[in-house]
Amino acid sequence: MAFDKTDTLLLALLQKNGRLSNAKLAESLSLSETPCWRRLKKLEKDKVISGYQANIDRRKVGFGVMAFVQISCTSHDEESTLLFEQIIAESENVLACHNTTGEADFMLQVVAKDLDDYSSFVEGTLRKLPGVSAIRSNISLREVKASTRLPLN
Repeated sequence: MAFDKTDTLLLALLQKNGRLSNAKLAESLSLSETPCWRRLKKLEKDKVISGYQANIDRRKVGFGVMAFVQISCTSHDEESTLLFEQIIAESENVLACHNTTGEADFMLQVVAKDLDDYSSFVEGTLRKLPGVSAIRSNISLREVKASTRLPLN
């Protein structure tokens, strides 16, 4: 997809503050409200904007543990992979899952309330996944940077 400068600026503004009204967006973009609204609706329709959400401090709502988990699989057939991906997609503790190159087949970003909760997640979910041969966890000691903002400017 090709984006002009106005589309890119609109996206950058929404990344900084997803609650901006159409009037404020239009003003910031030097557009009238109707063309601004049309651009926004097109970006939503084309799934460039996939949704809106609040950024929540995980620690303040009780999730003190962040882990990055590498999973290696023995089985790579379609059925096992689909089952694995379905279980991971349904797990609320998993914030992100990527099929990766390198030693591990998958990289997960996982949150838990504490180490006991994380241990229960590993035992109750990860160790029961089909075709898993190895699980390597890296617990975050300190978050240096966390963002979902793309470098649009």
